[in-house]
Amino acid sequence: MPSPEPQTDSTRPSAQHDPRADTGPDTRPDAGVGAPAHLGATDRLLPVWILAAMAAGLLLAVFAPGVGDVLGAFTIGSVSVPIAVGLLVMMYPVLAKVRYSDARAIAGDRRLLVSSLVLNWLIGPALMFALAWIFLPDLPEYRTGLIVVGLARCIAMVLIWNDLACGDREAAAFLVALNSVFQVLAFAALGWFYLQVLPAWLGLSTTSADFSIGAITGSVLVFLGIPLLAGYLSRRVGEATRGRAWYESRFLPRVGPFALYGLLFTIVLLFALQGSQVIERPFDVARIALPLLAYFAVMFAAGFATGKLAGLSYARTTTLAFTAAGNNFELAIAVAIGTFGATSGQALAGIVGPLIEVPALVALVYVALWLRPRLFPGDTRHPSPITESEPRS
Repeated sequence: MPSPEPQTDSTRPSAQHDPRADTGPDTRPDAGVGAPAHLGATDRLLPVWILAAMAAGLLLAVFAPGVGDVLGAFTIGSVSVPIAVGLLVMMYPVLAKVRYSDARAIAGDRRLLVSSLVLNWLIGPALMFALAWIFLPDLPEYRTGLIVVGLARCIAMVLIWNDLACGDREAAAFLVALNSVFQVLAFAALGWFYLQVLPAWLGLSTTSADFSIGAITGSVLVFLGIPLLAGYLSRRVGEATRGRAWYESRFLPRVGPFALYGLLFTIVLLFALQGSQVIERPFDVARIALPLLAYFAVMFAAGFATGKLAGLSYARTTTLAFTAAGNNFELAIAVAIGTFGATSGQALAGIVGPLIEVPALVALVYVALWLRPRLFPGDTRHPSPITESEPRS
């Protein structure tokens, strides 16, 4: 897949720009230009590539079922090595693009941080709990699996969706790092609350679960820590030895396409590993998919509305919406398998999560781009597709 030629990126703040003061309209010459027209050919065809990757994974699951068994055998603890490789390749280019000196200033944007924490750690888990009980009252294993998915906040693929929708890269990197810390500290306690305490208060059946803090910490370190450190060191070393102009105009365009390659590789693996479950239990998958679709739509809408009402820019509103809507399916699957077993209904619910999340959030990328000129008419900036990287002033 050829990568588009580098182009000037007007999405990102200049060196003199204060990232905290980003709520005003964009007065630059290119403001007002619609986003989709500037997407590269590869990125405009992203839904086609993703559908092809999903189809390829399903075909492997049907006609070469042994591939899934072989891939599934490569694990270190609760971490799937093939999935980890795909996610690391996917995340590194995005995190290498982040200007970490700007990311530090995100800590001063209290509207963004408070909104993100409330959406991710109060509203998100509560909404998934409610949807799981509404849609799956007679299927306790699937219901528990969905509640576990709701507790695992996204720290991986959200970076791709955010970049495609022209969100704030620095804000996204900061928020996923913040979520990873909360994930380690709060996941077990929230699991206890939503599986035992709250159901007992409401007169509902409870579920006992003993979550492994080690598995949670390991998942965060592998899926976020490694690519984050690699991206940070690449920028620091690249700028120190060759300068920012070389790093952003020469190095980033070379590594940029690997984000898409890693994404497609991961999708093929997911469907190859779990496609048999989808084929063998289609009605169960459909029932699990309904609350998930409702969850993604409601959380994205809540994030977008919150950002708009809080006076955030389009870029940060988009970042807020995608970090709220996405989930850490790697962690949810690992926890479900480690706690309830690989063949449990809880594990199946975790497995269905990414199979539904990928096409749903790709669709929400286009929803965000469609909403931009309508809700943020003075803030229509060029997108920065994942397959390319542009020099920034």
